[in-house]
Amino acid sequence: MPKPTAKNLSNHVKKLRGELTNYFNEYPNEALNLRQMFARLNVTDAVEKQILTRIIEGMLSEKTLVEENRGKYRWNGPVQTLQGRILFNRNGDGFVEIDGKDQDILIPEQYTGQAFHEDVVSIKLITGKRGSRAKGRVISIIERARENYPCILFRHGKRMFAKPDNAKMNVDFFVDDADLNGGKEGEKVVVELVEWNNPRMAPRAAVTDVLGKPGDMRAEGDAILVEFGFPLHFPAEVEAEANALDTRILPEEIAKRRDFRDTLTFTIDPADAKDFDDAISFKKLENGRYEIGVHIADVTHYVTPNSAIEREAQNRATSVYLVDRVIPMLPEVLSNMACSLRPEEEKYTFSVVFEMDEKGNIHDTWIGKTVIYSDHRFTYEDVQETLETGEGLYKDELNTINSMAKIIREKRLKDGAIAFDKVEVRFKLDEAKKPVEVYFKVQKDAHKLIEEFMLLANKAVAMKVGKKEKKEDHVKTFVYRTHDYPDPEKLREFAEFIKRFGYKIDLNNPNKIANSINALLKVVQGKPEQNMIEMLAIRSMAKADYSTNNIGHFGLAFPFYSHFTSPIRRYPDMMAHRLLFGYLHGEASAKESEIEKLCKHSGLMERKAANAERESTKLYQTMFMYEHVGDVFDGVVSGITEWGVFVEIIVNKCEGLVRLRDIDGDYYIYDQPNMQIVGQRTKNTIKLGEKVTVKVEAADLATRRIDLKIMG
Repeated sequence: MPKPTAKNLSNHVKKLRGELTNYFNEYPNEALNLRQMFARLNVTDAVEKQILTRIIEGMLSEKTLVEENRGKYRWNGPVQTLQGRILFNRNGDGFVEIDGKDQDILIPEQYTGQAFHEDVVSIKLITGKRGSRAKGRVISIIERARENYPCILFRHGKRMFAKPDNAKMNVDFFVDDADLNGGKEGEKVVVELVEWNNPRMAPRAAVTDVLGKPGDMRAEGDAILVEFGFPLHFPAEVEAEANALDTRILPEEIAKRRDFRDTLTFTIDPADAKDFDDAISFKKLENGRYEIGVHIADVTHYVTPNSAIEREAQNRATSVYLVDRVIPMLPEVLSNMACSLRPEEEKYTFSVVFEMDEKGNIHDTWIGKTVIYSDHRFTYEDVQETLETGEGLYKDELNTINSMAKIIREKRLKDGAIAFDKVEVRFKLDEAKKPVEVYFKVQKDAHKLIEEFMLLANKAVAMKVGKKEKKEDHVKTFVYRTHDYPDPEKLREFAEFIKRFGYKIDLNNPNKIANSINALLKVVQGKPEQNMIEMLAIRSMAKADYSTNNIGHFGLAFPFYSHFTSPIRRYPDMMAHRLLFGYLHGEASAKESEIEKLCKHSGLMERKAANAERESTKLYQTMFMYEHVGDVFDGVVSGITEWGVFVEIIVNKCEGLVRLRDIDGDYYIYDQPNMQIVGQRTKNTIKLGEKVTVKVEAADLATRRIDLKIMG
């Protein structure tokens, strides 16, 4: 280094300090001694070393550096970071979405640190070439996406490790023999992270639950629950609190409520339902009109704020419906006993009571706490048979209510509601819980009858709180179920796609979009492409969510809508009950920020539950197709990617993958703009929605994947 002047010495100090600050901004958790700092900044000249030493002394005095151990210094100043949720691909690279940025930030595998898939992380941008994709480095973990991880134990040498089920978890856990908790090599277990201090070494974990052997349906179902963050058991504190509840129907409490015990009341639910959170009452009035009551289990009578049960319900936010079982939000003493509107039992309820005429017009609405006696438990099949044959218990009452429901539904669709009646896959299980038959749940009049009155109740509750009577009225904080207008670009893409099948929708008039989609959904009924077009239509819509900001519900064409009718299985409904009851009794508005936070959490958990339920369905579809390896089926191409073609088998809607490399006769290339693959030599094409014949090659329970081969 040349002899420094006052000017170039000042510039050199600034340069070295800037380089040191930049280094620590990129590696804020690293503790270095002087020799290591010289090496990191490539400082070899004796004078430069002296200058850097003085810079470090100054930074120590101003506390931007601290001496962690004798002669080792760590950064203590501000770090310019960004926060977001990291998602991994199967190659080990991460991607972090940042609010306000159009493109996610690439986190190369060597810079992902101690992050796991879906963790909320703090990242530091890495300087790259101008115009290149933004890259970053994980600085710290803000929030773990989950506390527990489903894994399979395996031994490597003398040490035991746990391999996560999720292929996007690109590290294995080390499990000390003392932390195996009875787990053995080859078993499926749940582990919790103990520590991970060095990203170059395996994280250490401890086994908390032994689930069983891979392929066991109970163990695989438990693993799905853990993967999506749902606990396998209720804490002992919650069970004890639930068992100590006084669930008697008491005269002093009945006196505070409107008494419906002498009014005909019944429930209509699936044949295998265990909890009944809604009931309908029917009464003909002297003025010729009808009193129709929608009675909902009064869960918040038993579950009080800040109780252990409340905290657990808030955390779970929803029940989860796997193929072979229900994982309830509330302990069984509430979900299946005290709050379940079981036949021939008195129950506390929160009700919306309508005075209606035979045309379905509402003349009056009353909302409040009630007590009921359920006279009968109907299944959907019972009611459907009565509606079709005109014979059966309470046939006149059921037919009257059904006629009203049909009129209400017709008006709702005319007003712009969309009629998504998506076919749901169901399984008939044997005693060992293995699938022996696939069938489809189709909505009939019995289902629609209940649906229309539940929608009416949810709408009435939302209007009661959210609709201003006068301009100067202050609207109180509430939980709304919202659904925004669809994105125009997604709608245009959907319209272009369905042209391939000879269908069209009218996008020119925003007010006619819903009616046009309804017309399309009617036309595709029973066609091989029905399921795929319905699925793509749903994907073109915005996602429904919970919010304190009411923007209305596009899909239902309701300006006001909430969730009120399922408090046994949805936490937002419990919130709505509690807020509504308070407002009916003059309480001040709840704090919006607190309710909005709970809305966001409930929405997140609801999406996780939906994903868990889809994985459960895939598991049972894979198990079902395992018995059909070698069989040939007709199918429809339901998805195309750069590595393969997804085909949905028409007869049972099981979906499998045909890998491009396994298609005989040519080498196929993915043509994304036209949603097809093209043979390089023959120019043959396979398009989305095309009918194909496939053979079942394999069904792997571990990956929940069905491998298919296109025939001919």
